[in-house]
Amino acid sequence: MSVNKVILIGNLGKDPEVRFTQTGSAVANFSIATSEQWNDREGKRQERTEWHNIVVWGKQGELCGQYLSKGRQVYVEGSIRTRSYDDKTGTKRYVTEIVAQRIRFLGGGGGTRVATEMDSAGSDD
Repeated sequence: MSVNKVILIGNLGKDPEVRFTQTGSAVANFSIATSEQWNDREGKRQERTEWHNIVVWGKQGELCGQYLSKGRQVYVEGSIRTRSYDDKTGTKRYVTEIVAQRIRFLGGGGGTRVATEMDSAGSDD
């Protein structure tokens, strides 16, 4: 048995970029930051921030483009995928992404708490 499941809660680093495939399916890309804090051996407060690349397909991706913006907090549930591509110089590059199956918008502007949840089958067209 194996499991590939990721659950993250973080803040967007920039507004989502939404594109459409040749078949008309939307795909949204954005990054979120998660932070962890701890006290080191000397009792000094330490913090580490990790950035995660998120991919959201279909109607869920369109909604991310409409409702998410830089700084907004979001819950992401999905799986980890690594893909490769050749850059402009022909060098092979690798990208690790979270392909979201469930997105939940957290927080909101003006002190209003908004929680919108979306599920997806995780289409890849």
